[in-house]
Amino acid sequence: MSKSLSYRDAGVDIEAGDALVEAIKPYARKTLRPEVLAGIGGFGALCEIPKKYRQPVLVSGTDGVGTKLKLAFSLRRHSTVGIDLVAMSANDVVVQGAEALFFLDYFACGKLDQRVAADVIKGIAEGCELAGCALIGGETAEMPGMYPEGEYDLAGFCVGVVEKDRIIDGRSIAPGDVLLGLASSGAHSNGYSLIRRIIGEDHLSSDLADSLMEPTRIYVKPLLKLAVAVPVKGLAHITGGGLVGNVPRILPNGTKAVIRKSTWPRPEIFKWLQQTGNVAEDEMLRVFNCGIGMVIVVAPDKAQMAKMLLKREGELAYEIGVIEAAGGEPEAAIV
Repeated sequence: MSKSLSYRDAGVDIEAGDALVEAIKPYARKTLRPEVLAGIGGFGALCEIPKKYRQPVLVSGTDGVGTKLKLAFSLRRHSTVGIDLVAMSANDVVVQGAEALFFLDYFACGKLDQRVAADVIKGIAEGCELAGCALIGGETAEMPGMYPEGEYDLAGFCVGVVEKDRIIDGRSIAPGDVLLGLASSGAHSNGYSLIRRIIGEDHLSSDLADSLMEPTRIYVKPLLKLAVAVPVKGLAHITGGGLVGNVPRILPNGTKAVIRKSTWPRPEIFKWLQQTGNVAEDEMLRVFNCGIGMVIVVAPDKAQMAKMLLKREGELAYEIGVIEAAGGEPEAAIV
């Protein structure tokens, strides 16, 4: 009589998945907000809208970590990519003026390694604490044959909430307004296909590996505090497309952003990538953030106060440009 087949024989270990859920519950619990009505493990996660909102508007975002994960696999560094995952969505949500309310993750692999998965999800929980949002659910999918051994993929989903009359949408941006740039923590999670092409198969020094794996900076809490104190006209998260691709997304027709690249120090990692890879300047500005992870637009008489408040919150803020009148579609010129 032939042996009966089990799901484990097919490569899926249900018990390992259950054990992972139990292992990560304490980390998720640390992120909970008062509005959360049920912890992880249910079919759906329950969360109330904070009662302080009169006309709440939900703002949602989703993203992944991209090919930075390939670097994490080769370096066997899994503890920070979860922060990247939260940052990419939470930073998108905050540009509308929304506080990040809750976050869900999707972790997919061919064969579940509980230690690796726990490291990743601990990082997600850490990112949620930094963003002030609750990790209220997620999915761990073990799919034999879908991914190479030792690899996984990540996706994240963030929901925020903003008062309807406090939405930041860029409509009031006008010529004369000032652009402030917040320092990035490196390449964040963009441009890693080019980065991996530049570094090739060479063994990375510890310092270079540290620089390339530095997690994306989460700007949510400082920006929410700023928006309470200063009228913020627009916010742009500098992701794929760099300054030239992302700043125009918040500008009204008839305006352009003139950005002076001499106004902030370009981090050494970008200088090294450009020199080692022989990357043209235009390509650097189109692919990487080049040291600016978030752009803030304020009226000129509010710029000094905004910089002071941001410095108090631990952010490096540079006055990087101005808004000028222009014909046609919005654009960003870097000079």
